[in-house]
Amino acid sequence: MRNIKLTIEYDGSGFNGWQKQPNKLNIQGEIEQVIQKITGEVVELNASGRTDAGVHALRTSCKF
Repeated sequence: MRNIKLTIEYDGSGFNGWQKQPNKLNIQGEIEQVIQKITGEVVELNASGRTDAGVHALRTSCKF
């Protein structure tokens, strides 16, 4: 098993916050889907924090 650290920024407009929620658009779920599409691996991100709906982030750290 390996850990990979990502430092990301995002515009949270139109999203329901960071954390995965059933049937709601969220940052965590979208990033996990893209990583799976690129690597073929199912991953779960662990973030250093999370944001509420509509909130933006700059230099947020997360790992998978």
